[in-house]
Amino acid sequence: MAIESIDFALCNGCGICVRNCPMDVIRMNRETRKAEIRYQADCMLCGQCLECPEKAIYLKPGWPKPYLLGWG
Repeated sequence: MAIESIDFALCNGCGICVRNCPMDVIRMNRETRKAEIRYQADCMLCGQCLECPEKAIYLKPGWPKPYLLGWG
């Protein structure tokens, strides 16, 4: 697992992280309208969630970067 947390104070609810996550680890909370981690164990260390414009997503220290996924 690589995704550690989402800072709700920084998250503006834009949904970029949700759209970028190929494993559906991050979802939007309907009540708060902010991103939340739903399936942390499914995180594949791709780092796509780091496209967050507010820098609200934190990955665990030492995650292997760059990590490229071969789809296709």
